[in-house]
Amino acid sequence: MLDAAMKDQLSGIFAGLVSDYTFDIQVSPQHESRSELLELLGDVASCSGKLSYRVSEGEGLKFVLLKDGEPTGLSFRAVPNGHEFTSLLLAILNSDGKGKNIPDESIRARVKVLNGPIKLTTYVSLTCTNCPDVVQALNVMTTLNSGITHEMVDGAINQKEVEEMKVQGVPSVFADGKLLHVGRSDFGELLSKLEAQYGVKENTAERTVRNYDVIVVGAGPAGSASAIYSARKGLKVAVLAERVGGQVKETVGIENLISVPKTTGEQLAADLRAHMNDYPVDILEHRRIEKVELNGSEKRLSTASGEVFSAPAVIVATGASWRKLNVPGEAEYIGRGVAFCPHCDGPFYKGKHVAVVGGGNSGIEAAIDLAGICSRVTVLEFMDELKADKVLQEKAKSLPNVEIFLSSQSLEVIGNGEKVTGLRVKDRKSGAERVIDLDGIFVQIGLAANSGPFREVVETNKQGEIVIDAHCRTNVPGIYAAGDVSTVPYKQIVIAMGEGAKAALSAFEDRMRGIIVG
Repeated sequence: MLDAAMKDQLSGIFAGLVSDYTFDIQVSPQHESRSELLELLGDVASCSGKLSYRVSEGEGLKFVLLKDGEPTGLSFRAVPNGHEFTSLLLAILNSDGKGKNIPDESIRARVKVLNGPIKLTTYVSLTCTNCPDVVQALNVMTTLNSGITHEMVDGAINQKEVEEMKVQGVPSVFADGKLLHVGRSDFGELLSKLEAQYGVKENTAERTVRNYDVIVVGAGPAGSASAIYSARKGLKVAVLAERVGGQVKETVGIENLISVPKTTGEQLAADLRAHMNDYPVDILEHRRIEKVELNGSEKRLSTASGEVFSAPAVIVATGASWRKLNVPGEAEYIGRGVAFCPHCDGPFYKGKHVAVVGGGNSGIEAAIDLAGICSRVTVLEFMDELKADKVLQEKAKSLPNVEIFLSSQSLEVIGNGEKVTGLRVKDRKSGAERVIDLDGIFVQIGLAANSGPFREVVETNKQGEIVIDAHCRTNVPGIYAAGDVSTVPYKQIVIAMGEGAKAALSAFEDRMRGIIVG
């Protein structure tokens, strides 16, 4: 299954392993994926003398990762190839205390004080690009806290169980049998949800204020550019972010980043991290700012976990996130018929009728993709005309199972308590209302600025975007904004990068002119 080049690469990756690891496999002799699993794990085990596997008969297909003969708490009911192959490799490295995805000391401390026991199960699709982030985050938590166990389950080979658990979107995370989370997420959000559900042991660690010359909030294209430009000026820089890459990580293909003909969101995020790592920048992931305080020239930022950071200059580059319909029923049925990622969740609606709300590029692209999976796709656009590019409109209109309705306002998501059954829609011209019977609803209505707690400090417009001048300055000296969170027109990666650089240069200029005092 693995070619010689891949095996050579894995041998290098596993060269530093300290402990011995065993894939303890339990699989039915009749399981259709038995040979595939044994071949994959056999090939991986052959890459290091520290790896081995053993096989026993079981009812289904499962393997547990053992460390020096003892369970690590990590298990897989899947053949972890495709996007999840990295999850398998990192499970081994993380158990050995290695891997670039292990968080910093402050985040590790939060995981270690979670109250247990906690039994986590994540249902995934091997074609899902968002699932690995969730699986890998929960695997790391399991290696840090002995009270946590985590099992990854491939929905495709456990379909009966998926139906029984009423899973309609991936990744779906269950904590002790109770749905904890559905859809894309990051380490910080998942940790916060576990803290809220299970509580924490008392943490007696002393809180101190960490001081910097520049704090960049956000690590997407704008934030990364700000950090690099600030560091190149010799300043002490911290980047506080939920994840490096931000919204970019959710983009499958990128073909308009000048000088880079084609890349992916994952690759660009990795490149942003690598570039920042070339400089003495403190990259502090899994942080969400909850409070912003001004004390003269000092800006204090507090995170949800109580950490406090201070600097005379703050660059807000928190980007934007998917807008929701904000209608009755939507929140209740997220993950049970309401979805935001057609690439990840589309396969759950094979042969079914779905709606796409939104007629921009993302909405029409989603409709085209879903048309190849679903029996019928209904596009609902609020405005009197589609906003998507003409070439996309023509493609969608050429598909026999795609129907498009303009001037359509979504009023209510309807369900039977377990899943979505329809959507109440109003014709904005006639005023007539109707219920469209549906199996799923994909919301594609654009992005909302992640201005959060900064709205209480700096001027924002009615859309929540931070108002900036031509130099990325806000109305508060020492606070700057760049990229999609700001009022800059055209939300594009290449523009965000330029705006991030501009914000950093403006902050440095203000420092030199004495407008802000470091």
